[in-house]
Amino acid sequence: MVLDDRAAVADPSLIIADLRRELAQRTVERDEAQARETATAEIVQMINSSLGDRAPVFEAILEKARILCGAAHGSLSLYDGQRFRAVAINTESQELADRMRQGFSPSDFPYLKPLLDGARLAHVPDLAEVGNPYGARTGLFIPLRKDDTLLGLISTVRLEIRPFSDKEIALVENFAAQAVIAMENARLLTETREALEQQTATAEMLQVINASPGGLEPVFDAMLERATRLCDAASGTFITREGELARSVAFRNNSIPYAEFLTHEPVQLKTIFGPNFLDGPVVHISDLRASEAYRRRIPLAVAAVELGGIRTFLALPLIKDGTLIGGFVIFRQEVRPFTDKQIALLQNFAEQAVIAMENARLLGELRQRTEEVAELNRGLEARVSEQVEELGRVGRLKRFLAPQLAELIVSQGDEKILESHRREIVVVFCDLRGYTAFTETAEPEEVLDFLREYHGALGPLVSQFEGTLDQFSGDGIMVFFNDPVPCPDPAERAVKMAMAMRDEAGKLIAAWRRHGCELGFGAGIAQGYATLGQIGFSDRSGYTAIGTVCNLAARLCAEAKDGQILVSSRIAEAVEAVARLEDLGNLELRGLRRPVAAFNVVQSTGAADARPNLTVVAREPGPN
Repeated sequence: MVLDDRAAVADPSLIIADLRRELAQRTVERDEAQARETATAEIVQMINSSLGDRAPVFEAILEKARILCGAAHGSLSLYDGQRFRAVAINTESQELADRMRQGFSPSDFPYLKPLLDGARLAHVPDLAEVGNPYGARTGLFIPLRKDDTLLGLISTVRLEIRPFSDKEIALVENFAAQAVIAMENARLLTETREALEQQTATAEMLQVINASPGGLEPVFDAMLERATRLCDAASGTFITREGELARSVAFRNNSIPYAEFLTHEPVQLKTIFGPNFLDGPVVHISDLRASEAYRRRIPLAVAAVELGGIRTFLALPLIKDGTLIGGFVIFRQEVRPFTDKQIALLQNFAEQAVIAMENARLLGELRQRTEEVAELNRGLEARVSEQVEELGRVGRLKRFLAPQLAELIVSQGDEKILESHRREIVVVFCDLRGYTAFTETAEPEEVLDFLREYHGALGPLVSQFEGTLDQFSGDGIMVFFNDPVPCPDPAERAVKMAMAMRDEAGKLIAAWRRHGCELGFGAGIAQGYATLGQIGFSDRSGYTAIGTVCNLAARLCAEAKDGQILVSSRIAEAVEAVARLEDLGNLELRGLRRPVAAFNVVQSTGAADARPNLTVVAREPGPN
């Protein structure tokens, strides 16, 4: 605002009037901005709460665009590559609404063609000049795009000639982006639901197969029910091969006349799968009424169309070792081809049907052979039972003992040493520095591969040094020595094992660091009394140690830096002849009330045995 100084002195009311007008304008602009922000927030909230239902989001977008832009009509149309079809429309013209819902080609409205070529928008000041027949004048058309693919458009129309402002255009573009988000959410949710349904159906089918050993009818019935439901098919049937003929063994929603035809009329396999039916092709006929088989009046095609009302036909083979053994057929009573995903699902069902049929065959053979074997083995039952029991005992013990120890215990027939007791042991804890940070940024599959490599390298060392494995927990490993079978020099074995683990982990860490994983290895070793014994239940048990010595070893491990093996003073005294130690003084360890003298194992002072000899010592009862 520029005023002549003399006019301002002469009439100050002019300044006040201009200020009031400017304030009113600023207020209007503020209110409009707030309305736009509120509308955007409401649309975002609706998208988040719509659970994949696009319709409410589209309707809200159109309503707010019409109100905020002062438009008379609005519509949101989806594009299938050839035509636009309105899925939401905001207009009082029923004629226009019907026309938009029926769909229209871009060629019907030439001003939309730039959108097909990648234009940001189409803004037509006067639609009457380009032949719009519905009384519309100014039109704004914003495309819906994802990754340069045209998905649809938002149309906003005024009945008077009044071009849209830049702010109004930006608002509708924002609404278009939100519509694309809603469409993508709906697509992802639909795909997730379909995948879940298919996975559930597959799991259910496996349960049916497992619950119906030798009984094929429940399996076929369950497959037809799920296949017709998940693929939106009207009916279906299962056939099995008898020579060169197909025999229908299960039906789903077939008309009675067509089912009777399939039951009583012999059908050649080549009629269904063609002359090369041994190749087992998938037969997918979009419209059976328009097929050559129907024109030639092939009985099966005629019966399917005229008795079963079938139009779209899909037959999938059941193949075992390159041989066609049956077929899985589903139908639709309208012309609507099945999708690739649906065909893939049905192929999965067909594979499961083959498994069920093979299970039934094998079960029949197994029953026959079982009867024969039972006659021959009656005199061997007791002996086999003893061998199985011994193998079971060895298997249970090998879960937490070195193999040679497990076999020794079983051969001596003394599992009582696994009962709860108290003994002095050496406990080793080790884990990785930086593992938690790694798992927070890595994919679950990467973590599993990582742990397999880690456990594969360190696990065999437990058996090599004849320790007792208590647990693998993520990157953490707990091993103890001198129990359940006493051994000489348990502290020396523990330290040598820890050094070997440090060497193996160091090789892995060097490789991991080349891939950006900053990790380190640390261990803690302590000696003392603990209570030991089996835990768990009849089907799954373990062998563990409980006591302060376990806590001390764990705390030393937690305190260890990369490459350190921290040991207690008792361990240090026991291994000072075979290992060079670094005195770290007294350490304050979390969870322990008093400082603990700790030493770091730097290196071995001599050649360590690669596999220490185990001398079994009779167990002496420790203090209780």
